[in-house]
Amino acid sequence: MVAIAPKGRIATTALATPHFLLLYAAMLVAAAGNTAMQSVMPAIGRETGVADFWVAIAYTWSAVLWVLMAPFWAEKSDRHGRKALTLLGLAGFIASMLLCGIVLDLGLAHVLGGAATFGLFAVFRAIYGGLGCAIPSATQAYLAAKTRRSGRVAVLSALSSSFGLGTIIGPALAPLFVFAPLGLPGPLFAFAIIAAAVMAAIIAWLPNDRYGRRAGRGAAMSYPSQASAVTGASVLAATATGRRTRLKWSDPRIRPWIFAGVAAGHAQAATLTCLGFFVIDRLALAPEGSESSIAIVMMAGASATLAAQWGLIPRLGIGPRALIVWGSLVAAAGLAGTMAAGDLYGVTVGFALASLGFGMTRPGFTAGASLAVPLADQGAVAGVITSANGISFVAAPALGMALYALDPNLPFAASALVLVALAWLGRALA
Repeated sequence: MVAIAPKGRIATTALATPHFLLLYAAMLVAAAGNTAMQSVMPAIGRETGVADFWVAIAYTWSAVLWVLMAPFWAEKSDRHGRKALTLLGLAGFIASMLLCGIVLDLGLAHVLGGAATFGLFAVFRAIYGGLGCAIPSATQAYLAAKTRRSGRVAVLSALSSSFGLGTIIGPALAPLFVFAPLGLPGPLFAFAIIAAAVMAAIIAWLPNDRYGRRAGRGAAMSYPSQASAVTGASVLAATATGRRTRLKWSDPRIRPWIFAGVAAGHAQAATLTCLGFFVIDRLALAPEGSESSIAIVMMAGASATLAAQWGLIPRLGIGPRALIVWGSLVAAAGLAGTMAAGDLYGVTVGFALASLGFGMTRPGFTAGASLAVPLADQGAVAGVITSANGISFVAAPALGMALYALDPNLPFAASALVLVALAWLGRALA
């Protein structure tokens, strides 16, 4: 965590500690709410009789909107103020969670059919994809505008850690909110209420930055379904100097690194989407009550990701190429272990090992792409990295569930093969 300067301010920044915590809370509640929802969605799909594939597809349009709208809201935050855009993002999150919770409750009560339930869920989930992406852009830009350049990386990294922490807290709390009369959608309503409290606190206590603010930008994080890298695209963009330039994916300097990131991202997104269904089927669980076991596995995975990014990488000082190669091999071994597991312990250990590997590949390709271009292009490369992360959650979930319908082991086996191939090709990275 960042150092606290005298008079209750974060070191190297003009932002008071309570104001930093408000920004942190906005990011945290969004990450926790989303992962809490993901831990109960497989059970809801099974209870409503909807095919697993369509449960996964319901997230796709939201992910597409996240990728498309993040740059738009980042630009608007410069004009309308970062506090206003943070509130807009929270409003989108609250509306989406409440409407999704209501429609899922109607589906579980058989007031709506399965197709109508998940069709409406996809529509209401898109509200978060379109508006919720303003939260990371605005909060990071708010903090960057009030922080000296020398301390900006450390402070923004601390803010970014809220997403990683949220992926642990969300599944941990989700089972506590599953109670009558709300049932499985209970976590959606609970986190909407928590987000409303955070929103009210920001309205009351976060200073308005509409006028007299210093220049500062933030890039949206990857689509929040796993912990983001601490030294990720958002921090690179917010600390970049100079005017952003357009950088193409095909630029030979970054193309190998972006390919590595997209390949590893697809393997991660595909298996993460299937995980809840895999736990239910492999452990022969009833849908109602399975959320606790799913939450345990998800928390173990998120904890392993943070262990890699907060502990392993800083201590070992591993370079980008080694992170890609060894991270891919570790993730492949973890997916193989998950596939072979026959009980909760085995699935948890296997998925945690896979997440440890993914926790290495993401900062590996992020750092590799960043180091491949000069300082003037850091903002541009951060935008490419953000899009690469988000794109993984557009097609991969559907592909993973299509393979899962054929055989529950296939998504894990196919992803492991992709990772082994990536480790082999990664040896040639400069």
